[in-house]
Amino acid sequence: MVNLVSQRAVDSLFHAFFALTDIRAILRSTAPAHELNESEQERVRVLLEEMGRQLGVLKEELLR
Repeated sequence: MVNLVSQRAVDSLFHAFFALTDIRAILRSTAPAHELNESEQERVRVLLEEMGRQLGVLKEELLR
């Protein structure tokens, strides 16, 4: 039996990767100390929340 992965799962995976890539860019731009200003902290907070939502979708789609 073949279990196909839904388009929703694939999309959520890519959205999570995009958010992670954005966080990586922030960390690279603040290297070597990685001292984030308020704006950067807020952006990371938003990105982490987005990653959490996307991971929730992945759990729904892949673990059903």
